[in-house]
Order: sequence, then structure tokens, then C-alpha cells
Amino acid sequence: MTSASGVLVAGVGMTPFKKPGDHPPYDQMAATAIRAALADAGIGYEKIEQAYAGFVYADSTAGQFAIYQAGMTGIPIINVNNNCSTGSTAIYLARQAIECGAAECVLALGFEQMTAGAIRTQFTDRPSPFSRFDDLCDELVDADLPLALRYFGGAGKEHMDKYGTRLETFAKIRAKASVHAANNPLALFRKVVTADEVMNSPMIWPDVLTRMMACPPTCGAAAAVLVSEAFAAKHNLRSDVKILAQAMTTDFASSFDDKSIIKLVGSDMSKAAAQKVYEAAGIDADDIDVCELHDCFAQNELLTYEALGFCDEGGAEKFVCDGDNTYGGKVVTNPSGGLLSKGHPLGATGLAQCYELTRQLRGTAGATQVYGARLGLQHNLGLGGACVVTLYGRA
Repeated sequence: MTSASGVLVAGVGMTPFKKPGDHPPYDQMAATAIRAALADAGIGYEKIEQAYAGFVYADSTAGQFAIYQAGMTGIPIINVNNNCSTGSTAIYLARQAIECGAAECVLALGFEQMTAGAIRTQFTDRPSPFSRFDDLCDELVDADLPLALRYFGGAGKEHMDKYGTRLETFAKIRAKASVHAANNPLALFRKVVTADEVMNSPMIWPDVLTRMMACPPTCGAAAAVLVSEAFAAKHNLRSDVKILAQAMTTDFASSFDDKSIIKLVGSDMSKAAAQKVYEAAGIDADDIDVCELHDCFAQNELLTYEALGFCDEGGAEKFVCDGDNTYGGKVVTNPSGGLLSKGHPLGATGLAQCYELTRQLRGTAGATQVYGARLGLQHNLGLGGACVVTLYGRA
């Protein structure tokens, strides 16, 4: 955890998110995002001193292959794979490199070329990093479904059983995402859907989860150029968005010992990371204007409201029903449309969240703009596990 007082977001870039098969190859998507971020920062690739390339579904050194499309200057390129939190882990490492003085201008990149269908284990001839998670899930969840559906559907069901949360509340979250994504030209799904339409979509787990409550496999890329304040001043770069604090957590013993699916999918990681960020920045959750959080399922968005402190534990349904998660409410969550509507290319998601929040704090987000936004929170979660929470501020 750190209060990252000297790290600025100088430039961001992103490609449109697409369905598998309806996109250029990953290296071309990555190169497009890199060039856009460099252009946004107003510098050439030769100024980049280090690069961190995040991806999950690609061969070793795919980061080099992707970045070489933008330039080949011999710099260190580090490949990053941290499940769904890969992109924000790349940001975390880039920020650390600047803070420790190893570099002044660093590229963080995320990309993914996914295949259609549910996420599945790639290697079946060796122990799975999810074996301990699967064992507990088998013990607590009685449903014959693919991995992610059992985890997050089970977590949602636990919340329903414990607090009386209605399935319709998750449907409202998905409907809200569609309204936000309708204003985002880079989002995968831009059609507005109602809560009734979400409820009437195919039932994956009766009375627990419908198809539209799950994010789709997606392909795309996003990038950010991070610089020191001294570098920005020296090269006359924009310095209007700053990383104020950042924390990364992994699983605690409670993820397994407390026999809770909500904790198994990372609620304690999220709570701890958020609290560290708030303490480092000297703020609390009520100060956040806009948030891009990890809504891989509508169920996880609801759980994350509580983990980030936007409402009390058990109070997320009221938070949703009162409209406190959208424009005019307490904190606008996922103005981009989030993973549910924008899409979730695993390696790119964290950088796409950075892209949206940077534009929000600059006041250049167009139709998705949260007017007057000064503090933006990013929450990116990966099972297995890792969670990165980043606070951005208008400098």
C-alpha cells in the first residue's frame, strides 16, 4: 500500500471491446491502444523506459510481441498474469517502478484475445491453482455449473439467504449497466435492457442467476502511460490526473476458514485493499464521486458496494433501489457500462477502468461524464486471488 504522491496518468488509450472472432489479432489491438495512449500523453515510444504487459490467454512473451508493434528500443518488458486483476496489477507495478526511482515514464498495457464460452482450466495434467477454491465451493454450493458461475452465483445466493436480497435487485444492476454503456462507444453491448428483460433472460441457476447477469467473454486492449511529476514538468506533459493511493491484496485465511462463498470470491481482499487506500489518502468511501468496480457478475457488483464501504453490510439492496449507484446518487458506479455491458477481456479490464476514470477526472468523458468528479476509485478483482484498489484524483 502506498500514497502515490508523485505518479501521474499522462495518457490513456483503448480499443473498442468486441466479441470473440470479431476483432483484430491481439498484437494489433495492443498496438492500437499503445499508440492511442502515447498520442494522448503527447510523447513518442522512445520516451518509455519500462513496460508491463498484462494478459491471461496468450503464450509467454506475448507482451514483447505486442509492444514491438509500437517500437523496439531494448527496454525491460515484463509480462503480467494475475487472472482478472491482471491489468491493474500492471498499473501497480508501473506505479511502483516510478515511485522507487527505477524509471520516470512507464507503459502499462493490457490485452486479451478470448474464445467463446465459459472460462475453463487450460492445463489438466497438473495441480490447478483453484483446487482449494473448488474443494470449498463443492462443499458449500450445490449446483452443477461451470466454475465462475458456481462461485459468483453461490456468493449472490449467500447474500440472498442472509439478507433477503431479491433476484430483481441483481437485475436492476444489470439494467443500470446497460443504460451507462449506451453512452460508451467502446462498449460491447450498447442496447438498453430493462430489469424485466434481465429477469426473463435464460435462467442459468433457478432463482439465483440469469444469463444477462454474467459478463461476456470479450476481446480488446487498453494502455496507460504513467510518469513522475518531474518528468511531466520537464516534458510539458499534462498532469491533471494523479494516483493518490493504491493497494494490492491477496487471499486471507478467512477466504477458506470462514466457510463463506462471499469471502471465497474475495470480499475480504476488497475490504482490506479499500481500507488501506482510504487511510493512505485520508478519505472515506463517502468522498468517492465515481467508481469503476469489478462487476464480472451483477452479484459481485452488489457485494462490492459493501466491501468498498459505499453502504453497510446487508444494505446493498437499498443502495441499489435508492439509485445511489448511478447518476444523481451517492457514487456513480461503472459509468463505462462495466464488465457486464462494456465487456471483460481479462488482461485489458484494469487498464480500461483506468481509461474511463482518467477521462472522468479530466472532464472529457463525453456522454458518460460524471460532472464535477474529483475522486475516482478503481476496483479490480481476480480469483486465485488478487485485488487491486486504486484511487485517482484530479491534480
